[in-house]
Amino acid sequence: MTEFLKKEGKFTYAEAGEGRALIVLHGLMGALSNFDETFNYFSKKGYKVLIPELPLYSLPLLKTNVKNLASFLHDFIEHKELKDVVLLGNSLGGHIGLYYTKHYPKDVAALVLTGSSGLYEKAMGDSFPKRGNYEYINEKTQAVFYDPAVATKELVDDVFKIVNDRSSAIRTLSIAKSAIRHNMAKDIPNMHQPTCLIWGKQDTVTPPEVAEDFHKLLPDSDLFWIDKCGHAAMMETPKEFNTILEGWLSKREI
Repeated sequence: MTEFLKKEGKFTYAEAGEGRALIVLHGLMGALSNFDETFNYFSKKGYKVLIPELPLYSLPLLKTNVKNLASFLHDFIEHKELKDVVLLGNSLGGHIGLYYTKHYPKDVAALVLTGSSGLYEKAMGDSFPKRGNYEYINEKTQAVFYDPAVATKELVDDVFKIVNDRSSAIRTLSIAKSAIRHNMAKDIPNMHQPTCLIWGKQDTVTPPEVAEDFHKLLPDSDLFWIDKCGHAAMMETPKEFNTILEGWLSKREI
């Protein structure tokens, strides 16, 4: 994906394709590369796919929260002069998409949520990551997926680096606490955008009942399950994820 990276002012992002803007929002420990296959697939299917690098670890500590990450997204959308976008978010990225939609509903043509936070928060697991304990980080990273082999050494190393940097670790905790504060249960029933929910049946971070709650609360949603899949369907089962999403976008004429 590095060949598609651009840097303009405070924005670093990947962009490819032409058509309606599909903006991908990564999660708390996520990276742009988590969406490699989705980025490559939909940029060839009539969409302008953009993945902004969210400033999870560079905002001032007091501004490191869901609200300001949504403000950053608004600045990015204005910078790119985009209209009627599709927001696709995994985990924290879905939460940012929901918060954005609450405040800027006219910008958003549709939402795609996969393993999204916003209703139930267990992004940090049962305890804060133990700095310096590589095996613990390895175990926690593997637990995100149904198939632990998806948690490559490179991925575990990236997570280990984040939690062992004091500044990044503090901001990770700040964002996690912010996600709990910004529960969207009362706001979601007012979001009438078509919404596609794609969920791993074995998601232990945002379990299946979370997807069912989203489905009940959202006025216009469709829920799709992927078996033998954990919290990050676009990484673990990208072909199935892309097929489901393409079919939904086509059916909804988005």
